[in-house]
Amino acid sequence: MTERFSPLHQTHVDSGASFTDFAGWQMPVRYSSDLAEHHAVRSHAGIFDLSHMGEILVIGPEAAEALDYALAGRLSAIEHGQAKYTLLLGRDGGVIDDLVVYRTGDDRFMVVANASNREVVVEELLQRTSPFDAEVEDESDDIALVAVQGPDALEILQQTPGFGVQGPGLDGDDFVSAVAGLKYYRSLPAEFEGGPVLIARTGYTGEDGFELYLAPERAEALWSALRETGGSRLVPAGLASRDTLRLEAGMPLYGHELGTDTFPAQAGLGRVVALGKEGDFVGREASERGPEEGARVLVGLIAEGRRAGRAGYAVFATTDAGEPVGEITSGALSPTLGHPIAMAYVAPDSAEPGTELYIDVRGTRVAASVTALPFYKRRK
Repeated sequence: MTERFSPLHQTHVDSGASFTDFAGWQMPVRYSSDLAEHHAVRSHAGIFDLSHMGEILVIGPEAAEALDYALAGRLSAIEHGQAKYTLLLGRDGGVIDDLVVYRTGDDRFMVVANASNREVVVEELLQRTSPFDAEVEDESDDIALVAVQGPDALEILQQTPGFGVQGPGLDGDDFVSAVAGLKYYRSLPAEFEGGPVLIARTGYTGEDGFELYLAPERAEALWSALRETGGSRLVPAGLASRDTLRLEAGMPLYGHELGTDTFPAQAGLGRVVALGKEGDFVGREASERGPEEGARVLVGLIAEGRRAGRAGYAVFATTDAGEPVGEITSGALSPTLGHPIAMAYVAPDSAEPGTELYIDVRGTRVAASVTALPFYKRRK
């Protein structure tokens, strides 16, 4: 696989970033320390490069109907400017990818896919929408994505020069009020230094924040302007802190909590599958049947001490049980909470909040309690 680089790669190199391979992309894993970047997002703000994500346009008179068939959600019901979290299911009901879909026009949608699944999502959408009057266009290489997340994100965005709201007679003051009024999971077409940028109040950290979609050749200017405005309040953050932030917020990660062998209901995402919508959709029949009786379900686990369970660690009902009742999918010592947290799939009879289980941490069984997700909620 050929290595791929973000349009911001040289900016990250100049900032001293360490890199990791992610779905063939060389992406910054950290700049200073995982902990410092994590705490910066929780206390002030962090800036992330997410240009490896996939952006796929679905356009045409029947785009809404096509997506209703292709995806698990009712995409025809979302308004212009609204976003929706949804799932791409296999015919067997398993999760091929989790997506965010933006409606950017009456007959225009942007589907944002995980970087590792970009090609398969494009192929599935092409096949599933072929009976409809709709076109699928992979625009991933023509779109950069920068995210600003944290309590100070709004103020930093409002104070950054160069932004404006699209439309005649509008100025910077209009931008300040428009961004402030943007609701969660809504987007706003705007301008930065004369070029289009889509600003969405979405994110993957559990904090307030924004994701900004724009042309790759303008990403460096945007990144620099945000950094200069934010100063010490805005810290570059890599994939390592992004992972601990989303874990604290109880957000699933494809390949860990979600996969083709997992039904949404097992992951607590049954509500995302719109079984009440009219007509067929791919995966409907399997979703109506649901997982087999006794299938493991996703829970949160909290423990004391400093020894955290990691992905793949077995979970037991007792200290001496021979067979595990589950397995960790994601785990870490929570930087915000100060104790180990994990998400795990466990047997249904071990999933009740308050149940005491034991994580095998390198041969030692560490006590942990089942808890409802998320582990962390921001103060509003």
